[in-house]
Amino acid sequence: MSKEQKTTKTQAAEQEPAPETRPAEEAAQAAEQAAPVEEKEPKKDKKKTAQLEERIRTLETEAAQKDERYLRVLAEYDNFRKRSQKERSSVYQDAQIAVFEVILPVLDNLERAAAAETADEGVRMILRQFQDILKKCGVEECGKEGEPFDPNFHNAVLHAEGEGSGETVIAQVLQKGYTMSGKLIRPAMVKTTD
Repeated sequence: MSKEQKTTKTQAAEQEPAPETRPAEEAAQAAEQAAPVEEKEPKKDKKKTAQLEERIRTLETEAAQKDERYLRVLAEYDNFRKRSQKERSSVYQDAQIAVFEVILPVLDNLERAAAAETADEGVRMILRQFQDILKKCGVEECGKEGEPFDPNFHNAVLHAEGEGSGETVIAQVLQKGYTMSGKLIRPAMVKTTD
């Protein structure tokens, strides 16, 4: 036989269908191999599902903690912002009060000069202008005669016995007191009576 004939027979043998026993054996082996895989896969799937569910629970817990932390930081920032703004306005008002404390003795002297019999109209005009500026800035007098005595706004330096009405009132203002937006700049020095 020539080489060509041998090759053709080999090729023909390869192309011929295998005996029936062979595919049956292969099918049985494939079934055996597939059966354990099918049994293992549900176990693997259950295990993997449990791991994924645990991971989801962990991530949800972390997200909830981060949300809570975020809300706390947001609330703290809001409180800080409000406190800072309040402090800024307080510092501004305190600075204004400090300036007025220094200026008030000048106002006292202008009032004394305007009250003098020899005062000219220029001094009175300056006094009115000064008082108008103070009003525009929110500075108000406190402690007028006949008002009830308030130790928060008045400084009693003298006391006179009165008719005994029971309530302590201001009998005379020795030096005017001033407030700004409800904050005391200088207490009024007063003589009280009851």
